[in-house]
Amino acid sequence: MPIIKNIVILTGAGVSAESGIDTFRSAGGLWEQHRVEDVATPEGFARDPDLVLRFYDMRRAAIQTKEPNAAHRALARLDAEWSGELLIVTQNVDDLHERAGARRVLHMHGEHLNAWCTACDVRSPWTAPLIDRPPCPACGTSALRPDVVWFGEMPYRMDDIYAALREADLFVSIGTSGAVYPAAGFVRGARDLGIPTLELNLERSQGSAWFDQTRLGPATELVPAWVDEVLGGA
Repeated sequence: MPIIKNIVILTGAGVSAESGIDTFRSAGGLWEQHRVEDVATPEGFARDPDLVLRFYDMRRAAIQTKEPNAAHRALARLDAEWSGELLIVTQNVDDLHERAGARRVLHMHGEHLNAWCTACDVRSPWTAPLIDRPPCPACGTSALRPDVVWFGEMPYRMDDIYAALREADLFVSIGTSGAVYPAAGFVRGARDLGIPTLELNLERSQGSAWFDQTRLGPATELVPAWVDEVLGGA
């Protein structure tokens, strides 16, 4: 078995679902309640900014009432105890990885608890509503929007993610649907580089066939068990 020093982990909505954060694609999920085009595109924001701001104000308020679960805590333990390189790339815009204690986290789709000023391009920590068009803390302009990557926009720090993947000895995908690119393509990139791949998911994702191994079950059970394995053999 090859020695594992560098790990890249991709997490998706399935990691936070057991904390009570709604997923987008499940039955009754957010995409059944709202059209993607209306609340998660620049065009939707331009067309009806109040609808979009209310949607994200509700989500921002909701995540502040949630708590990290056993999967978040297990990954935070791995972050604290793993002596090699580790990068947790999350598609989630909640802060539950950080609240669990993880530090090596990259939010490729932005963060609910940030606001982005489209006037001065500064991102500021933000926990309050945006519907009333509050001024930007940096420039004073009322041009804040959710710091969330919408469909049609480029995810954040892709160069850093691909650089980490090139150096990885293991790629692990946790709680992702395998439906959203470019994140859904990471496993293929890892396979092309000869990097072992593992999927931990409630059910098989759209990209399951690309993984060397898939383990199915709740994230709160699978992730702590896998972290125990990894740290036990470290």
